[in-house]
Amino acid sequence: MTEVTNIRNFSIIAHIDHGKSTLADRLIQFCGALSNREMKEQVLDSMDIERERGITIKAQTVRLEYNAKDGEKYILNIIDTPGHVDFSYEVNRSLSACEGSILVVDASQGVEAQTLANLYQAVDNDHIIIPVLNKIDLPAADSERVKTQIKEILGVDTSKVLEISAKSGIGIEDVLETVVLELSPPTGEPNNKLKAMLVDSWYDAYLGVVILVRVIDGSIKKGMEVKFHATNSKHLIERVGTFNPKMTSVDEIKTGELGYITAAIKEVAQTKVGDTIIMANDRETLPLPGFKPSQPVVFCGLFPTNAADFKFLKDALAKLRLNDSSFHFEQETSAALGMGFRCGFLGLLHLEIIVERLDREFDIDLITTAPSVIYNIEMNKGEMIELHNPADMPDTTLIRSISEPWIKATIICPNEFVGNIISLCEDKRGIQYELNYSETRVILIYQLPLNEIVFDFYDRLKSISSGYASFDYEIDEYKESDLVKLSLLVNAEPVDALSMIVHRDFSARKGRAICEKLKELIPRHQFHIPIQAAIGGKIIARETVSGYRKNVIEKIHGGGATDRKRKLLDKQKKGKQRLRTFGKVDIPQEAFIAALKVE
Repeated sequence: MTEVTNIRNFSIIAHIDHGKSTLADRLIQFCGALSNREMKEQVLDSMDIERERGITIKAQTVRLEYNAKDGEKYILNIIDTPGHVDFSYEVNRSLSACEGSILVVDASQGVEAQTLANLYQAVDNDHIIIPVLNKIDLPAADSERVKTQIKEILGVDTSKVLEISAKSGIGIEDVLETVVLELSPPTGEPNNKLKAMLVDSWYDAYLGVVILVRVIDGSIKKGMEVKFHATNSKHLIERVGTFNPKMTSVDEIKTGELGYITAAIKEVAQTKVGDTIIMANDRETLPLPGFKPSQPVVFCGLFPTNAADFKFLKDALAKLRLNDSSFHFEQETSAALGMGFRCGFLGLLHLEIIVERLDREFDIDLITTAPSVIYNIEMNKGEMIELHNPADMPDTTLIRSISEPWIKATIICPNEFVGNIISLCEDKRGIQYELNYSETRVILIYQLPLNEIVFDFYDRLKSISSGYASFDYEIDEYKESDLVKLSLLVNAEPVDALSMIVHRDFSARKGRAICEKLKELIPRHQFHIPIQAAIGGKIIARETVSGYRKNVIEKIHGGGATDRKRKLLDKQKKGKQRLRTFGKVDIPQEAFIAALKVE
């Protein structure tokens, strides 16, 4: 039996592409959890979409057994976390289930924005930090320079920095030995009543809802009746197990351990992330503080292309919400698109991933409306309203002022790109707070409107810095701005899904760019299609998709037949007008998404 003192729970944190998942692979391989035949790259990235994009989206856990040099046998529970800013809530949840963190820094890239952000989260959770320099075998690796950065920027003691190569397997045993010696074991009383934290949950077609738990006190066994504190619902535990990294059934999960339980839970709403699990008849145990609910910053509407798919979409969103608690949705109805959902995300990549998962895992065709942020509107009568959807904006004559959210952005980049990045931030209405130089790096701190960030800021930042700049942000405050609603009309019909709120100074440029983009993407019809951008009743940009035309006068020969030609052309013209009055313009789904990405 493993004592609590021989358990170590830790997470692996780093910036994107610094080698978290590869390090997890090597630790699994070194401890012999999988044979060489079963091993594959990024073994913990189980979703197809993670493997294709080469990013971690969901934090994954694995339990390993390690025989240390001192002869003791240790249980290691590792959580591999995402690196992208859009999945920071996932990181925060994972950190609260551990006592320590391995901070991985790329020996060639050095400290980047998400390295800073994840380190701060780990420090907030009172973690012991083990700094690790990865990729030391790369030709561009410069360990001394990066150690200086770690000391200057992060303020971490570099005397014990481990130098490894996760890909080649160099220094993996040193990492395991340091974890065993440096990290403290979990605190908890095996003899107390059960107290466990619900860390994560997901839906399995065969088992129902599967719940990842961290046992704080006591233990969880098969056949126990437990209660979920927040929802006050009672369940009989059917299955108890751990990830080794495959799902493996065990008799019980003891104090300080991570594992999964199933309890034939059909209702998705009964499992709230951060909830406390206690014995069914226990009225004394106090609940854990739980997690702060995540605040979505980007909103968009999701509507099924086929109205009959509405119920399937509702079920699919509920199952995704279970697996990703930072995703929010509520029902809404649009005059143009029918019944659908208003969804909240932590960023544009998060939105993209959710839409792709709906397509792959549930096979639902969707129309996605323009992403927007939450605006605060003060009405003339003094009341304040929150605007989630640009289509719901009240009449401008009733509005006193509109405020938009601003973010505090941290950008870290090599010295040579600083000019380009400052001009990009100025284009996006940014206000500079700080500019700090280290030997080869610049740390820029800017205040930027979130509305300008959600579309293409990250892509443009990467392209102007040759991929070297890194970016992290947090919501700062609301500020009053001169904002207007930009409406798009196709064939004189307003398209709700494409209406957006923009700054007045950029409205004409944005409207013109979207009209030009839509002209390329909307297929030709039998009649002319005018595409217009408008602010209120004023048209500020227009493009026309020309219709197909048949040459009705080609069979008329000889001169003097002008009257007959005129009659045929007039007849054709009237037909086109009639078609345009009753004709319906189909806007393809890719046109919606492409129109949003215009610069």
